[in-house]
Amino acid sequence: MTTTKDTRTPSGARQGSAEEVGTPDRRRRPVRLDRVGLYGLLGIAAVTALFPLFWMLSGSLQTLPELLANESFLPTDPQWGNYVTAWVQGDLGTYLRNSVIYTACAVVGILLVSSLAGYALARLDFAGKGAFTVVLLAVMIIPAPAMFLAQYKLLISLGLTNSPVGYVLVLITSGIPMSTLIMRSFFAGQPKDLEEAAALDGAGPLTIFARIILPLARPGLAAVAVIQGLAAWNEYLMALVIFDDNALMPVQRGLTAFTSAETPQQQVLLAATAISIVPVVIFYLMAQRHIVQGIGAGAIK
Repeated sequence: MTTTKDTRTPSGARQGSAEEVGTPDRRRRPVRLDRVGLYGLLGIAAVTALFPLFWMLSGSLQTLPELLANESFLPTDPQWGNYVTAWVQGDLGTYLRNSVIYTACAVVGILLVSSLAGYALARLDFAGKGAFTVVLLAVMIIPAPAMFLAQYKLLISLGLTNSPVGYVLVLITSGIPMSTLIMRSFFAGQPKDLEEAAALDGAGPLTIFARIILPLARPGLAAVAVIQGLAAWNEYLMALVIFDDNALMPVQRGLTAFTSAETPQQQVLLAATAISIVPVVIFYLMAQRHIVQGIGAGAIK
């Protein structure tokens, strides 16, 4: 006959093994060298990417002799007045407002046109579909400055020189080819079952596109918005060609106010640059979830 030893605590309660009471067996996982190497590389990449930003912020708080001496990375006496000088002398308030308006209008126009065109290329069968795709690829190869003359002559004929409308139209047309191909790849990866079911329920093509297709392609829209928004925000050469009035210039015009060789103000230029990237950082923080989804979906495709 087998006897079972009854182990009790001083209070009379029976003690059981870890298996009896359901306590998980916590074992220390071995350190994987491949993960250590991966995290190390990611850390180095992050430091490399963020170091210019830290240097810009540090330099924007230094005096010009301290910045040129380059003896210390951190400012000994932070000069917050550099930001006031950059804002006032560079008239950054006006230029930032212009850039926000131009970028927002350009992104909305690009998303509207490229989503419709991308959906047509992904779902519709029409004559010249392949040739149209080749034309989009060919337009992407042409450098933007090479098209300035043709675009400017077209704006003259339309009476849109020195006009924000003409500048926004140029930004939209410049971003449509790449954005259309990106949206085409996202639409082509979506199943047709939902569209067919909606069509059987009596939904029209525009209803299907607006209520079913676009929500599914939200990561693609976010990716296009980031790419084209950054391109529109950094554009400056075409603005020099179109605008005669400084009050209509984008934010990059305000940065050139501190690049004079006679009166160098590199520390104020760094402060103005820091101010100019604030809207971009805010946009990234607001759309980061959709950006990650868009990058992941694009990688899977």
